[in-house]
Amino acid sequence: MRILAITNMYPTSEHPTHGTFVEQQIRGLKRIGLSVEVVVIDRIAKGMAAYFGVARQVRAAKARCAPDIIHSLYGGVMAEMVTRAAEDVPTVVSFCGDDLLGELLSGPVRRIISQYGVLASYRAAKRADGIVVKSKNLRDALPEEVPDSKIRIIPNGVDLERFKPMDPGVARSRLGWRPECLNVLFPANTGDPRKRPELARAAVNIAESNGLSVELHQLRGVPHPQVPIWLNASDVVLLTSLHEGSPNIIKEALACNIPVVSVDVGDVSERLRGVSGCHIADAEPNDLARKLQLVSRGSGRVDSRCKVEDLSLERIAVKLKEFYDEVLSSRQGQRTMQVDRPRIKQSL
Repeated sequence: MRILAITNMYPTSEHPTHGTFVEQQIRGLKRIGLSVEVVVIDRIAKGMAAYFGVARQVRAAKARCAPDIIHSLYGGVMAEMVTRAAEDVPTVVSFCGDDLLGELLSGPVRRIISQYGVLASYRAAKRADGIVVKSKNLRDALPEEVPDSKIRIIPNGVDLERFKPMDPGVARSRLGWRPECLNVLFPANTGDPRKRPELARAAVNIAESNGLSVELHQLRGVPHPQVPIWLNASDVVLLTSLHEGSPNIIKEALACNIPVVSVDVGDVSERLRGVSGCHIADAEPNDLARKLQLVSRGSGRVDSRCKVEDLSLERIAVKLKEFYDEVLSSRQGQRTMQVDRPRIKQSL
């Protein structure tokens, strides 16, 4: 099976942390034997102007690799243009978060642009042959007229060979962290305001004022191969986002047996369910601080790796391939009906 993957997020030497989850998903598809050609829409370098060439790039890639499926690995304006340019090739669109939920904490201009992107996502969802969402809240954000039959909830996978437990002392020594305090890891990414770093800082400050020795470390600009070291050096991962789909950092933390304190966002509650030592907190500093203190009194690592074994890159890739097969079968069935319909009319 040949897949043409279109994405506006992909790691480069200049931006090694941008779109690592897309790179991992493509790696998983290749591991199970699929042929994947990747077209990167350079949104970082060109801004919105990058989208003017999407249709041309899709058509050129179609002619070059003759794909069975075109997969847009994000929604918004890119997905709308991809689904238009695909023409006779079945399309799948993955929605990841902001492309359906918007950017509620950005400035007024960015919010307007974001809302336009959400409307473009709606149009792409109606046109696509298949839709992948990362969590239930994203499925609920789709337009009501999009049939459930073409929607699948398939979260991003985790590279379990890369993300695994290691000696915390060794990890802290490599990063120069103090072992005697509670080392809190905050996934800051690119400084997106929806992560609510001020809420994380407020919670840590309250915990510190209550006598807890604590340090907050921002995971920002760290190349993906080094993220396991940061996780294993941490005593807890703290997530305070306003909205998420299925945040990979939580699954990666669980793969390393690292405790998590998080607000109830995306699919985090589902991921933490049944894991002793992980906590869901109210989105306010005092409760977050209380949950951090609970972690500090705990036994250290948690027994959580087993919770993400079904989310390995290979298993998620198999689920995607099964969905591709369904999309192709459905499209073939539609073509058969179109061919047979005139014959039925002639027989009447």
